[in-house]
Amino acid sequence: MEKINITEKLRTFDKFWQSKLIGEYNGRPLKIIKLKGDFEWHHHKDEDEMLLVLKGQMTIEFQEDTLVLGEGDLFIIPCNTPHKLVAPQEVNILMIEPKTTLNTENHLSRRPVRPEEPM
Repeated sequence: MEKINITEKLRTFDKFWQSKLIGEYNGRPLKIIKLKGDFEWHHHKDEDEMLLVLKGQMTIEFQEDTLVLGEGDLFIIPCNTPHKLVAPQEVNILMIEPKTTLNTENHLSRRPVRPEEPM
């Protein structure tokens, strides 16, 4: 058993859109990510995606709607739902998704994102 200080972990890297694995919960990776700018339209064919905003404010664009998330907001994007993440300023999030989830499985990404080894 080990305590994880997410604030400390976030201080250890500066790269945006690169997830960092900080642990596992019932076989699902716990990742922290710094976002800034926008990520391309994509969807996850078979997996939901859970986002918890730790710091900042972001927008999730959907085909016919837009959702603004701020600090403390949690949202689950249902599988097979096209979406685009937008963060005009730096945003820190915690993400839980299955190990098999590819960030842009529906096409080749201009910004591939792959989780790294545990921190």
